[in-house]
Amino acid sequence: MTRASAKQQRLRLLSCNILAGASVQRYHQYVTRGINAVLPARSKLDNLDRLAELLPQFDVIGLQEADAGSLRSGFLNQTRYLAETSGMPFWSHQPNRPVAQLSHTANGLICRLEPEVVVDYPLPSRIPGRGALLARFGDDANGLAVVIAHLSLSAQARAKQLAFIAEVLQDHPHAVLMGDLNTDTRSAEMRHLFAHSSLQPPDQPVPTFPSWKPRRALDHILVSSDIRIHKMWTLPQAFSDHLALAADIQLPSTSGKTHQ
Repeated sequence: MTRASAKQQRLRLLSCNILAGASVQRYHQYVTRGINAVLPARSKLDNLDRLAELLPQFDVIGLQEADAGSLRSGFLNQTRYLAETSGMPFWSHQPNRPVAQLSHTANGLICRLEPEVVVDYPLPSRIPGRGALLARFGDDANGLAVVIAHLSLSAQARAKQLAFIAEVLQDHPHAVLMGDLNTDTRSAEMRHLFAHSSLQPPDQPVPTFPSWKPRRALDHILVSSDIRIHKMWTLPQAFSDHLALAADIQLPSTSGKTHQ
């Protein structure tokens, strides 16, 4: 590993709700494939392997609904598996919703850059189990903060969660928030986020849900005003009920450790 200047650095980001490796391609499959939600299946591993083939194209990957190691994944830490299978050097995860030994949902971080620090934040929610994972790249005022989050279905809970994230990001002028936020950018809670942080609404939100006929932009990669987005797109392959969202961004000035 060597320290490399990332001034004017371009990065490729990917945000992906992987549904613990399950592939859902129609609404009725939530029911017909329900047994796979609690039992391990070879198809889940095959699905993860297909995703792992694409990860080396990206520098920072945020996962939502990764399994941290429970019955439904065959006690496999899916974030670690994806990192090791894809050959990406750094990973971390935030387990946040254990259900006995049946499932253990987590946010995941996989990256080519070495984070200076990774912080787990529990998010406010009536039912505990939502979290945000913050990774900081660079050890100075110009460093980049990346937050990965999976927000609640309730608008009231999302409002509290986004207000909390906005407060966290006040200390980070160069920031990215990515994940399954379960709302579009026009909602009241998202407008509050934009008003109380440096994050900006996208010029053109990209629909990601449902993956087989995307109509709603529920997954987002939001950046602060000094970060330029060159391109934002979805991967054509459907790895879950959400399409993975990708972005090519340019940083104003930051530093990090890269794996050589």
